[in-house]
Amino acid sequence: MNKNKSIDFVQIKNIFESISNEYDFMNDLMTLRNHSKWKKEIAEIAIASSPKRILDIATGTGDIAINLSKINGSKIEGVDISDNMLKIARKKIKELRINNINFKTCEAENLVFEDNHFDIISIGYGVRNFSNLEKGLNESYRVLKKDGKLIILETSVPENPIIKFLYTLITRVYIPIIAFIFSGKTKAYLYLLDSTDKFPPKNKFVEILYKTGFEKIETRKKLYGASTIYIASK
Repeated sequence: MNKNKSIDFVQIKNIFESISNEYDFMNDLMTLRNHSKWKKEIAEIAIASSPKRILDIATGTGDIAINLSKINGSKIEGVDISDNMLKIARKKIKELRINNINFKTCEAENLVFEDNHFDIISIGYGVRNFSNLEKGLNESYRVLKKDGKLIILETSVPENPIIKFLYTLITRVYIPIIAFIFSGKTKAYLYLLDSTDKFPPKNKFVEILYKTGFEKIETRKKLYGASTIYIASK
């Protein structure tokens, strides 16, 4: 059984509701601002397919959806379980005058869309927090069109022993300290770090994607393996 399978939905929702105000700032600190570059890369991957309908799951404060909205003729649906995150996302698109994104509260495990609907599905730093990994991926597969692409950006543990040691030092010392200083919510960020450790390693997650039905899976290592982009076709 996958360790991710029994994560409590209410616990996850409460965590993200509580950290919404400092979420973007903390992402900058934790990834040394690299997350913005990787999220832009998702849009660059997507644009090659000339997608019209795009779903951004675990959209959070809307960064990936905003990048995707620049694709000509695209219509974006951004879904998340956190109402507080979505409030920030809606404020962003209002300020940017973006009118091709629709945000709604929705679980990844119970998507409110019809079968074979989207050309692209993106998920940034959300898969490891699915309350049921298998069900969430099956739902993504269901609503994705034939030949559509699933693009996932997720944290991962570096394989190189030296890099892994430095990664552990950063995640277990540096991040808890900055979480305490800048947000006062160390416990919430420790949960997010624990969810990375419990998430399947890259090769195992690729196997899970294949078992779900996805094909032609490509991986791109980021920051020496601290994050990974997965690209899969239906």
